[in-house]
Amino acid sequence: QVQLVESGGGLVQPGDSLRLSCVGSGFPLNDYAIGWFRQAPGKEREGVSCISSRGIHTVYADSVKGRFTISRDNAKNTVYLQMNSLKPEDTANYYCAARPRFTYVAWTGIRDYDYWGQGTQVTVSS
Repeated sequence: QVQLVESGGGLVQPGDSLRLSCVGSGFPLNDYAIGWFRQAPGKEREGVSCISSRGIHTVYADSVKGRFTISRDNAKNTVYLQMNSLKPEDTANYYCAARPRFTYVAWTGIRDYDYWGQGTQVTVSS
């Protein structure tokens, strides 16, 4: 059974940090690029970041550049999203997803991702 399971979300104050984790099972996660997406109420799902299968290449949305860092530990079948200097506008449900190939172009295309997790909620509020 293919699964992607996110964890690490929570309620934090502006300026705080969180680290999200995405654990994969049931498929060769090490062969896939992994993306992080987020969706706030009433808004479309948007791409946050993506990392290539070996972790060599990464790409970020402009809104999170310099604050978020994506990484992976293939020995643990886990991809991370370190989120620093969090802002209220970062509040959303965060999802990880797997796609066969990494690309710098159109990496936010939802249809190109084969597997999705169920999401973890991040709320940034004072």
